[in-house]
Amino acid sequence: MEKAQYEVGDVVRMKKPHPCGSKEWKITRTGMDFGLKCEGCGHFVMMPRPKFEKMVRGILRPAAEKETSNEH
Repeated sequence: MEKAQYEVGDVVRMKKPHPCGSKEWKITRTGMDFGLKCEGCGHFVMMPRPKFEKMVRGILRPAAEKETSNEH
């Protein structure tokens, strides 16, 4: 199975909800650590790549999709 490719701007769903109740997070930084911003309350966290890949459930809205929708 091929690993998913994550990009800055992707919105992902995580296993467990944030205390505000939202499971959706926007990726703000990729690399060895991931920067994530909660879509519910705006809280920012840094997470090591192995922990992120274990906790993520899937990409809800890819970053490229938003770019193409803004052009039209």
